Amino acid sequence: MTAAEPDPTPEATLRVAGTPVADHVTDVGWWEPTLAPRPHLHPVRTLAGVEVTEARPVDHPWHLGVFVAVQDVEDCNFWGGRTFVRGQGPTWRPDHGSVRHERWTHRDADALASEQSWISVAGETVISETRATRSLVGPPTTGGWVLDYAFTLRNVTGRDLDLGSPATNGKVGGGYGGFFWRAPLSSATPRVFTATAEGEEAVHTTRSGWLAFLGHHPNAEDLVRGDGPTGDYTLLFVPADERTAEDPWFVRVADYPGVGSSLAPEHPLRLPAGDSLRRRFRVLVLDGHLERGACADAARSVAELP
Repeated sequence: MTAAEPDPTPEATLRVAGTPVADHVTDVGWWEPTLAPRPHLHPVRTLAGVEVTEARPVDHPWHLGVFVAVQDVEDCNFWGGRTFVRGQGPTWRPDHGSVRHERWTHRDADALASEQSWISVAGETVISETRATRSLVGPPTTGGWVLDYAFTLRNVTGRDLDLGSPATNGKVGGGYGGFFWRAPLSSATPRVFTATAEGEEAVHTTRSGWLAFLGHHPNAEDLVRGDGPTGDYTLLFVPADERTAEDPWFVRVADYPGVGSSLAPEHPLRLPAGDSLRRRFRVLVLDGHLERGACADAARSVAELP
């Protein structure tokens, strides 16, 4: 990949009342294998147009906006970058898989559904993924909009699969893998909190019914136009079902800004042959900062949206 390499062209865009809020990128097969190319959402925007995702940042080029990935599936890296090897640490290996967009099963202005194939470095399809995303008008009490993001991973190999993470291979606190949202890097330190904890160290690896990430766009000074956006934004992450809420949060603020959940926080997750796992999130995307006292009510309103 070179600096002159063009950005991929999105194949579909989610909209809220005609306003584009999230681009779905699928044509990434020409990217270098170390990125573990995969379909993703980027950019995701507030209703005022503030971008709240980052893709291919300098610090972690394999972070691709909003995506689903797992670093260890039978020693195949679907996350990208270096693989954490027990006793060695992060190691560059020729072990990167890729996720190929197969087809759209639904395409509308406010709803997209698609099928993807997870293809190992050996060329075998090991997981079939179905993904559904919707854009919803935010609750009247907060405004903004809500991304409804659901995915199902089905083992299609005919044998049991173990889904692992750097944590399952010896990296303390490195349980990333599953749903992930990479936010833009900014000189303003984001604020992250739940109902009972605040700050990266306190929130990381905990479980809660909602998590708030208050960020600031790095080019905010270019966005201010009279009554226009300030660059401040809120992402309120809400697990949309009880099983999703059982997974602990994965949170980064100091090294880079990102929020996800952990499918394999301590031990590999066994996915038997033919079986599936499903997770679903709703994320309130809001211009400005939502204060802590309002987040619990906002999370309930987001969960109750049709």
